[in-house]
Amino acid sequence: MADGERSSDGLQDPTKEWLEAADSRAELLHYLREQVPQIFCLKKEFGPQEKEEIIQSRLFHPLECFLFGEDPLEGLEKLKHGSASSQLCGRVFKEGETVYSCRDCAIDPTCVLCMDCFQNSVHKSHRYKMHASSGGGFCDCGDVEAWKIGPCCSKHDPGAATAMVTDECVLEPELYARAEKLFQVLLQYLTDFLVWEESFDLQAELQPRQKENAYYCVLYNDEHHSYDHVIYTLQRSVNCDQTEAQTHTALIDKEGRRAVKRGTLRSCQQAKDLIKTNSEHISMQSLRVEILHAAVMAHQTFALRLGSWFQKIIGYSAGFRQAFCQVALEPDTDRDLPCLISRLMLHDARMYKGARKIVHELIFCSMLMETDFKRHFAIEFTKHYKRLQKDFINDDHERNISITALSVQIFTVPTLARQLIEDGNVIKVVVDTVMELLREHLDDNNRFFFLGYNSEKFSRIQVIFHDLRYILISKPSTWTDELRRQFLKGFKVFLGLLKCMQGMEEVKRQFGQHIAVEPEWEAGFSLQIQLRHILAMFQDWCSSDDEILLLAFKECHKDLMQCNNQPFRREPTDYYMCKHILHVRPYKVSQEPVSIHLPISRLLAGLYVLLCKTGAIVHLDNPEIYDFTQLVEHPLRCVVLAAQVSAEMWRRNGLSLVSQVYYYQDVKCRDEMYDKDILMLQIAASKMDPNHFLMLILLRFELFDYFNGSCSSKDQDELIQWNRLTEEMLYLLIVIVGERFVPGISQVTREDVTMREVIHLLCIEPMAHSSLVKGLPENESHETGLETVISKVATFKKPGVSGHGLYGVKKELLVEFNPFFYHYSRSQHSKAEESQKKRRTQEGNDKALRPPVPPAFCPAFSNIVHLFCCDVIIHILRRVLQRAAEDRATHWTEAMIQRALHVIGQALLEEKTQLEDSTVEEVTFDFSLKARRIGSEHGKSVFLLLSKIKALPSLEAQKDMVKWVLQMFEIVKCLREKSSPTASMSVDTTKPEEVTKNNSVQDKEKAERKRKAEAAKLHRQKIMAQMSAMQKNFIESNKMLYDNMPDSGTHGEPAAVVESCAMEQRELCVAIGPQRGSTPAEREVLTCILCQEEQEVVAQRPAMVLTACVQRSTVLTQCRGKIVTNRGDGTTYPLFMPPELSVGTHTGSCGHVMHAICWQKYFEAVQNTTRNRLHAELIIDLENGEYLCPLCKSLCNTVVPLIPLEPLIFNYENAEIIGQHLTMPRWIQILSARIKGLKSVTQDNDCSTEGNSSEVETGLCGQGQPDFRSILSYGVQEPRKFSDSIVEMLVVCATTVHRVGLQTPPNELCPRVPLMAWNTCAFTIQAIENILQAEGKSLFGSLQNRQLAGLKAIVQFSASQRLKSPQTIIQRHFTDMLGALLPVLSRKNNPSLLEVDFFHLLVGLVLSIPSLYQEEAVDLQPSAVSSAYNHLHILHLVTMAHIVQVVLSSTDFNLVAGGEDTDEARAAAELYITVSQNTGRLVPDVSGSSVAEKVKRGIEPFLRCAALFFNCLTGVHPPEELFSTSVTSQGQMEALCSYLALPSNVFQLFQEHRDTINPLLQRWCGSPAITKALKGKTQTVRYPRRRNRLIDLPEDYSALLNQASHFQCPKSTDDERKHPTLCLFCGAMLCSQSSCCLSQLDGEDVGACTAHAATCGAGVGMFLRIRECEIILMASKTRGSTYPAPYLDDYGETDPHLGRGNPLHLCPERYRKLNQLWQQHCILEEIARSLEVVNVMYAFEWQML
Repeated sequence: MADGERSSDGLQDPTKEWLEAADSRAELLHYLREQVPQIFCLKKEFGPQEKEEIIQSRLFHPLECFLFGEDPLEGLEKLKHGSASSQLCGRVFKEGETVYSCRDCAIDPTCVLCMDCFQNSVHKSHRYKMHASSGGGFCDCGDVEAWKIGPCCSKHDPGAATAMVTDECVLEPELYARAEKLFQVLLQYLTDFLVWEESFDLQAELQPRQKENAYYCVLYNDEHHSYDHVIYTLQRSVNCDQTEAQTHTALIDKEGRRAVKRGTLRSCQQAKDLIKTNSEHISMQSLRVEILHAAVMAHQTFALRLGSWFQKIIGYSAGFRQAFCQVALEPDTDRDLPCLISRLMLHDARMYKGARKIVHELIFCSMLMETDFKRHFAIEFTKHYKRLQKDFINDDHERNISITALSVQIFTVPTLARQLIEDGNVIKVVVDTVMELLREHLDDNNRFFFLGYNSEKFSRIQVIFHDLRYILISKPSTWTDELRRQFLKGFKVFLGLLKCMQGMEEVKRQFGQHIAVEPEWEAGFSLQIQLRHILAMFQDWCSSDDEILLLAFKECHKDLMQCNNQPFRREPTDYYMCKHILHVRPYKVSQEPVSIHLPISRLLAGLYVLLCKTGAIVHLDNPEIYDFTQLVEHPLRCVVLAAQVSAEMWRRNGLSLVSQVYYYQDVKCRDEMYDKDILMLQIAASKMDPNHFLMLILLRFELFDYFNGSCSSKDQDELIQWNRLTEEMLYLLIVIVGERFVPGISQVTREDVTMREVIHLLCIEPMAHSSLVKGLPENESHETGLETVISKVATFKKPGVSGHGLYGVKKELLVEFNPFFYHYSRSQHSKAEESQKKRRTQEGNDKALRPPVPPAFCPAFSNIVHLFCCDVIIHILRRVLQRAAEDRATHWTEAMIQRALHVIGQALLEEKTQLEDSTVEEVTFDFSLKARRIGSEHGKSVFLLLSKIKALPSLEAQKDMVKWVLQMFEIVKCLREKSSPTASMSVDTTKPEEVTKNNSVQDKEKAERKRKAEAAKLHRQKIMAQMSAMQKNFIESNKMLYDNMPDSGTHGEPAAVVESCAMEQRELCVAIGPQRGSTPAEREVLTCILCQEEQEVVAQRPAMVLTACVQRSTVLTQCRGKIVTNRGDGTTYPLFMPPELSVGTHTGSCGHVMHAICWQKYFEAVQNTTRNRLHAELIIDLENGEYLCPLCKSLCNTVVPLIPLEPLIFNYENAEIIGQHLTMPRWIQILSARIKGLKSVTQDNDCSTEGNSSEVETGLCGQGQPDFRSILSYGVQEPRKFSDSIVEMLVVCATTVHRVGLQTPPNELCPRVPLMAWNTCAFTIQAIENILQAEGKSLFGSLQNRQLAGLKAIVQFSASQRLKSPQTIIQRHFTDMLGALLPVLSRKNNPSLLEVDFFHLLVGLVLSIPSLYQEEAVDLQPSAVSSAYNHLHILHLVTMAHIVQVVLSSTDFNLVAGGEDTDEARAAAELYITVSQNTGRLVPDVSGSSVAEKVKRGIEPFLRCAALFFNCLTGVHPPEELFSTSVTSQGQMEALCSYLALPSNVFQLFQEHRDTINPLLQRWCGSPAITKALKGKTQTVRYPRRRNRLIDLPEDYSALLNQASHFQCPKSTDDERKHPTLCLFCGAMLCSQSSCCLSQLDGEDVGACTAHAATCGAGVGMFLRIRECEIILMASKTRGSTYPAPYLDDYGETDPHLGRGNPLHLCPERYRKLNQLWQQHCILEEIARSLEVVNVMYAFEWQML
């Protein structure tokens, strides 16, 4: 603002007027009327920066001046002196932001900390959880009610002295009054415009003086129409192009609305009609469009800015915050309207996204930060709760942008929740809201019936239950009378909801025909799942006060008696069994309706157990009115229904019933369903006569007549049903008597219960922590209690580089294993039984799975055990055992006997325990006596029947169990007779003759076991022999894989003995030169993986090929992010590889061999079949020749022909004679003459002038002048002949390498094809050497077979490449490459020494030099001796150049410290001086040993690569030292030099070839490029090169999350959710999967990761998505896959998407494996394999990452 506009006291003129005006409200509004339309929503908008400055100077600055009554900066400074910072953090979370909760200290799981507060809190060292926020919550740091300890982080902890006064900041009365006045006007203004309806008119103070005809057509966001729908509609309605429509749509989605047209009222009306019409064509619902006057639009835009301004002002002082809250919560009595904040809340569902966000943030930073106002706000929220929830349910926006999401901030505060119960009965409000919303689903019987329900609406209604859970989350420690009264009121209303669920969705068994339509069942169960914690919490609240517990129990019982679900249809009848009479109404589950939903019955069972546990049961009035036969009826029916479904009696009722029974017993629901039904059965069993109870069970299982012997059947199906039902009935009895691990049923704690659950889960198999958590029920705080018990019951086995950590149960706890544990599913039961029997067998024990000794029942339930000694149970057991003894197959099953034996075992254990604890006279439990006595006169007592079935062959599996039961009978008998059990145990209970009979039977059994063991042993030996034969056969058929592996003592032998001199073995380990070893004759016979036929690899036979994958690679790059350009002038790459190795071409193989013809057929078949596969392009790129290896499914894109090595017996005498003539100067002279001659023959005048050539001859040679054909005189031979098939495969491979490496269309005639073949050979060797060095492995003997086979094939393929390409091209390449070493031969633009990778150059020169021997009339190639010398001189020359390169690029040599005492040091120092003189550098006294050491380290990788190369090229065996890692580095170096025919002191080369090298040194060092580099103008590569590895990651994952939370997208300023993604190659943090960071790649839109991978990894990428905690592997724009992150929790498990939220730590082994995956070029392979395994239904757009 200009200075002239200010008055002398620093205040602006309008501010002064407002302060002096009688009605400052009107003045303020008049000012806004004038200014706002001049700034916002103009036809021609200002620039963003200019507009921001105008808003600040013309709107906010005057408002702040009015507020402070002086210059805002001065007022603010004064304010800062008088106030302290708030204790509350209050940071509002964005969607996706990482938040932390402390499992040790948080009052409930909704108490969370932001990243910064967590990092500075005590909770960092506790058991914490982390997860991604869904947005809308805020940080609870500083809230003392949210944390048990450590409520404040170090930033928000003001210290004990000032802790309580921080928010007591009092403003000066005048400032407070001005603030209240200003806030009143502005908040009223903001509210009016945010709740604006299209039909409203501007109030008088804001009416423009002259209303212009300027309107906006505003389009609002909804969730019914897709992006494409809106774009389509806009293009057809408001005449915009696609780009504009896309921009509009993106902003509508982000902000909630957008003005899509400005114009006259008429034109806007037309646009509105068109939008509505066009959108209705697509969807049944039209888009929401409004027409707003330009002035209204301007005021609405400013109202949003005011919201942000309010947040800023409130943040200055607690006094301002209190003034704002006061204004916001004051009701408007004049206009009879609720307070302003209530108006905003009630209009929330009609507001658009941007406005909602502002309002919610305002509430967060004001009312929720002040305890007193938070209470007032909570009361307002509760008052309007029902209306707000109804609006939310009819709204289509997500909950995180709904005002209803604020309930978590209010209802989870314990004091506030209790106050809301007392003052507004919030429980009743919430339940009434649910009931009102679900009323439409009630049937005539007032029960829920969800047929045809709206799933989206229903899922929104379910969210309301969260609020009820929040309210009940912490039970009160003290109760007031009012709290009791209101809680009971709420509880009664809740019972009303449960009444509507009791007996809902009843089912009736289908007869004859299968059910036509599956009934709806998911809604009922999702309701049950929502209620399970609420039911537990209500019980928890009730248990904390005896009075409440008694009243709640009575209410619950009263309501249950009023329920009339599935009533009896017949009168009571008498039933007789074992002289007992049961008077009960008949009811058949299989014929009459039955329901699985019985929440009131189950709640009553829970409350009854709590009454017994607390002792309040004694205060229960009229206990005789509780008819337990009636109470147990419905739970028993439900259990019978589950049993009948298990017996497959309800098959015709379809899958819906099977699903219901599954969930009824599943961990998600069983706590409040199945477990409570068992509880009710136990309650009834403790209160009823045991005989009557068992008769009732038999009746409801429809087995009464069957066990009474009054019905029989020959129908097989019916017999199977009876058998299955008998099994289920016996199982239920085992559960009722044996399952005592419930607090209140016996004296056990919750910890004991969890321990038992864990033991039984681990008895199935060792499990990961996450699997255990899934198998355990969660409490309301999402805790299972596992951590507190796991160390007591299990041992932990750490994971390897894959898989996860596993817990195994401790052996001493296996005695607690119960094979009939009631929480086992059928499959778990059989798995656990099998696992434990197997374990017992391995330990040499019998297979009897004995019942464990259970804890004693509490007194209230002690009568349950009498079920097992009553007459009816003996009758049942006798019947079951008798059927088995009669051995009629259809009348009994092994499972039935197993259960009967378990029941007998349980009964005997109970009797034994009672006899041990009391005197015989006191014990009334007499099972063993009845089992021996009843039926003994007919030989049919339980005891005698057991003895009979012991010998049954069909019960072999149960023999051990029968034996144990009979032993238990003896033990109990001895306890009763008080005799020693050991004495009586030694004598069998049977007669003496039976004893001998039994002994003979035992002898027979022993003999039989011995015979079986012998047979098994023979069988094993036979199998081992077969396996050995197969192994030999495999080795023979895969000889290639094994022959390459070194065998000690064989490989060093000479292949041929030269008679003239007996050479030592060591001397033959030389790959090149006159002393080179011979190539052994090896016959390679391989098997084709497709046709399984064998063939020898021969040059003249049809080709055999190796699968291979060619890919561009940056694994070795020294300048990550820089990719070389492929210039076509032949002077740079690919002719010369730059030393940075910025991108290379790698060829890898999986080592599998095929006939070429078999591969061609397979490839065609793959092409044809894959085209029809869904999303096949994600796995393989057919256009670029990709396929999956038929055997191992590795990704391949070519094949490499296998070319055998030529066996060679080297002529050492001849070599020695030639060596005397062919010295290096002579060799250079001959080469020069040959090259010159070839150029004149081919008329190539691009090369150097005649003068330059003569300079070579005079300057570098000292003998007579050679002629054009002198080169041939040192030995030539005919070139190798290859079959057409091999030649064809050579072309296939070379074309792929050329196409992939240079990213060009395939062109087999391109002159760069042979260059790329040599380059891939060199780069692949360098990559392999890099891996071996990094992993500390020996150079030879440690490669995998597949790597070795692939490497040999690639070297031979590259060597054969010259035979296929025109010789003139190869010759030109040779000449150009040699030009880098001998500058005088070169053409212009030759690279300097510092611009070439010398290993690539070595490979190119060695493989192309044979082309010089080509004659016009005849094909020739150098003889073995010629090649040996060519290789020797090339290697010497290249090595010397590389040494000079290393010296030039090194700068940090040590200065001389004393006399140089070795030849090596002196030679090194001499070389350094020579180089320095030639470059014109100042020569300091440099230590020769330092130079020597640096040079040797610098050239070692080159020599190692050269050794690998020559080994594959010549087949000469390397020295043994190179097979070991134990040899010293000096020893390794000497072995390398020996193998490569180099002197061990490499500097000797410069002395040996002094005359040749000195002129070259001058020219090499005189290059302008070297001068620039030495001056530091260009970067040079240091040697040895830096070995790349993945970036270092922090050990603690929260450090990465912290990094991600502070990540700012470089191209975006909004606070929308981002996906920070870390490149593991270079450490760059990228904004992934976001439209803000899209860029163009090859004319296509791609995401940040794809664009980055193109430059950083040549298309390959490895990224860590930090918030998702997963690795993304990327291979191209269209292909990628996810991979587990290398971070594990304490339980050895990964946590994708932070689903579990446990603390994570880096696993070095897994990160090393990821590094290997990259270094070994296996990323493509991994992606292809993962995509092949996963059936891709929907294509993921990897390029958008």
